[in-house]
Amino acid sequence: MVATAQDGADAQSMRPSRPVPHTVEDLVGLTGARLVPAASGTAAPVTGVALNSREVQAGDLYAALPGAHLHGARFAADAAASGAAAVLTDPEGAREVAGAGVDLPVLVSPEPRSWVGPVAAALYDSHPGDGTGQDLFAVTGTNGKTTTTYFTTSILRALGHTTGLIGTIEILAGDTPIPSRLTTPEAPHVHSLLALMRERGITATAMEVSSHALEFHRVDGVHYDVAGFTNLTQDHLDLHGSMAEYFEAKAQLFTRERTRRAVVVLSPDEPWSGAMAQRARENLGASAVTTVALRGSDTSAAEAADWTLRSLTRQGIGNSFVLQHADGRVLRVHTGLPGDFNVANAALAVLMVLDSGVALDRLQAALDEHDPLTASVPGRMELVGTEPTSLVDFAHNPDALVRALRSVDPREDDGRVIVVFGATGERDTTKRPVMGRVAAEEADVVIVTDDDPHREDPGPIREQVAQGAREAVANGARAAEVLVIAPRATAIRTAVRMARPADSIVVAGRGHETAQDVNGVDIPLDDRVELRDALAEMHMQTKEQK
Repeated sequence: MVATAQDGADAQSMRPSRPVPHTVEDLVGLTGARLVPAASGTAAPVTGVALNSREVQAGDLYAALPGAHLHGARFAADAAASGAAAVLTDPEGAREVAGAGVDLPVLVSPEPRSWVGPVAAALYDSHPGDGTGQDLFAVTGTNGKTTTTYFTTSILRALGHTTGLIGTIEILAGDTPIPSRLTTPEAPHVHSLLALMRERGITATAMEVSSHALEFHRVDGVHYDVAGFTNLTQDHLDLHGSMAEYFEAKAQLFTRERTRRAVVVLSPDEPWSGAMAQRARENLGASAVTTVALRGSDTSAAEAADWTLRSLTRQGIGNSFVLQHADGRVLRVHTGLPGDFNVANAALAVLMVLDSGVALDRLQAALDEHDPLTASVPGRMELVGTEPTSLVDFAHNPDALVRALRSVDPREDDGRVIVVFGATGERDTTKRPVMGRVAAEEADVVIVTDDDPHREDPGPIREQVAQGAREAVANGARAAEVLVIAPRATAIRTAVRMARPADSIVVAGRGHETAQDVNGVDIPLDDRVELRDALAEMHMQTKEQK
């Protein structure tokens, strides 16, 4: 990520007003790092921590970490000029700092990244999950993290909490929204946000926790009250290499160091959920893990689960359902969002809140009186228009795409499903033809276009996706047409022009995003705006023809 001038402003707005000063010696005791004193022999108190030299404020510990292309120690002089009190780095970085003549105390550790979170927790006094009045909820998994965190905060508000949210779309600290650049911010931001939220009287916060966050120590030093698991399907293999390694990254959340309790959705479609439930039981103890079996789970899974989905009724575009515990207790739940996957997200959110210590009858009353699971989630099955039903979703991997397309299948009329999507550049290439195949299997019209190509040539990406769709059609898949259209705005308008009133259009892959990265340049593009404008134009033309 390239830093901008705005980064510093965002960092400032996320700082708590009352940090806890620590001496350099205090931090040596915390981290076990080797201290190289400043040549001048002076050392100022440390009151903050920053990973980016552009975010450094007076009194900060500058964490100079090795990067993909440059070592952060190269910017130690800039950090010192901005008022840094000390530097945390590895042996290579220490040599770079010394060579640059930077006169600051240097804490040298072989794994400096692993200490950024604990240091930030100490400096900002975030102490999450320790009874300070802020309940913390974490959600991990491939798909559904964002929606589940929105559902969770909506339930908590219905219960009377003042809530915080840290996620892909936005960070909400009280009533103050702060744009989010990462699914989970870096460790200094996480801890400063939690402290800031506590200062503002926030009593419960839900956070998305990605595999990247766990691998790169972004949530080190955070302890959650309840952690939830949605599912594990193919994604991010460019980072993890295999599904087994991807699983291990996610499993780091379900340990005593990171959470008090866990809730796991047992999915019938993939084997990883049962393995995650078992891993959580081994780490946390069986009594600290709650499982929920969804409709379609095999008999053994349903019998072993704590909660089971016993009924599911379509209600508008959403669903009503009942969760039944093995001891006979029930929860009646409704969500206004479409799709079986949102039933799973809703069930997970409800049970996470229940496991935080809320009485069942109080939770049921909140669900009945406030309908909190009909909360709109930006870019997640977001309804943009009707006749044709037109939605924008973030689905950017095969499993999410299947779920989105199945959720809008007309079933009872002659409407078609039209999908517009692409694949991201510089990411896992193996999923491209797979996404094309599943689109052809689940939709009647497949329009392949560009997602975020980044610095990769978009043409070959489109062709890899389209080839998967064409091969599926040759093997008898559902799609009657496979089109390749760029740019993306044109593809969206083409879908709208093709659509009949009974059809459903799903524009997938980018969701809430408002800029498309093409060769390193952010081009303004919002699928919701493009789809809404195309629908308005179509309806205007229809009126004129009449």
